[in-house]
Amino acid sequence: MVRGRSVPDQLPRPHPRPTAFAFVFVTVLLDMLALGIIIPVLPGLIVAMTGGDTSSAARVFGLFGFAWAAMQFVFSPIIGGLSDRFGRRPVIVGSNFGLGLSYLLLAIAPNLAWLLAARIVSGIASSSISASNAYVADVLPPERRASAFGKLGAAFGLGFIIGPALGGLLGANEPRLPFWVAAALSLANACYGFLVLPESLPPGRRSVFNWRKANPMGSLMLLRSHRELLGLASANFLGMFAHYVLPSTLVLYVMYRYGWMERDVGFLMSGVGLSSMIVQAGLVAMVVRRFGERRTALAGLAFGSLGFLVYGLAPTGVLFLVGVPFLSLWGLYSPAAMGLMTRRVDPADQGKLQGANSSLNGIAGMLAPLVFTSAFAAFIAPATDAELPGVPFLLAAALLAAAWFATARTTRGA
Repeated sequence: MVRGRSVPDQLPRPHPRPTAFAFVFVTVLLDMLALGIIIPVLPGLIVAMTGGDTSSAARVFGLFGFAWAAMQFVFSPIIGGLSDRFGRRPVIVGSNFGLGLSYLLLAIAPNLAWLLAARIVSGIASSSISASNAYVADVLPPERRASAFGKLGAAFGLGFIIGPALGGLLGANEPRLPFWVAAALSLANACYGFLVLPESLPPGRRSVFNWRKANPMGSLMLLRSHRELLGLASANFLGMFAHYVLPSTLVLYVMYRYGWMERDVGFLMSGVGLSSMIVQAGLVAMVVRRFGERRTALAGLAFGSLGFLVYGLAPTGVLFLVGVPFLSLWGLYSPAAMGLMTRRVDPADQGKLQGANSSLNGIAGMLAPLVFTSAFAAFIAPATDAELPGVPFLLAAALLAAAWFATARTTRGA
């Protein structure tokens, strides 16, 4: 195991084509575009299938989130280990075929059971992001990784600019049409990867697949390689947990509290995506270069906590929008934190690191949707004495504050 504060690249680094990073950027972009298209319409479909009861729909949506994350928790470390053994390209291509299948199931699902099956397939297939992060670690030296992770974050943002707006517009007239379009994008992404994406991990840098490390708990052992890595992973877990308030609660929240429709939600998500892209593409590299990865990560967590406070307390939709730029600046955190973590892992174990992070994400994803949707349902239920629908976002703000203190303490003097 790695014991030092940072690990030099001891193995020769591959020499990918100059456009290798552009290929993986497009892969992530198409993946996020497909995901963004379904965001405005899936919660509304569940509300319709539960008879229009938002409180009941929130609990069902939480269960769906749990099932998706449970699959990711079980399969992500296995897929991360397989990417270290067989390369990143087959993992990225295969995951996109699986995502295309899950969107096809959503498009034809006649009831909640079929919707749940589609989310399970999606959870198993949602591995292309961790493989893409490992791809970046393969082809770039440590000092350039934070900037590259920021550019991948910009692909997230761009996907969420176009996707939700398109999904809201398509779903306004035909609720199932966005799922068909998402399926087509994911399958096109798989074909793109199969035909164009170069492999980033040559045979000489691959490691033996180890089932002990590939099981969900075994993969987390890597995070115990030394104190700073474990501390950073703990803070990252709190941030992941807080993040799940957005996919699990945001759409139901703004529909319930502000009376927004699918089209309004689509434009909201597009605005959030635009703000995020500006931060990830335009600010991360500059801020990291000026202030370093540690200060950048801390600033991102502080802005995120403030943004969630605004979301939870805003009495009107206009005031809610004030929180968007603050929450977008939370995007400074993840690339900087990932840069700090990859410095502390051997080059041959970058896939295992991403698998371990995905396992943490899976744990957060299993617990957080149940926690946030249950809190939302409880505080809007007819029997409640004090209606406070913003409670999930106030909880998320507290979690990011805790992550700030954990990061500050772990990296003190770094």
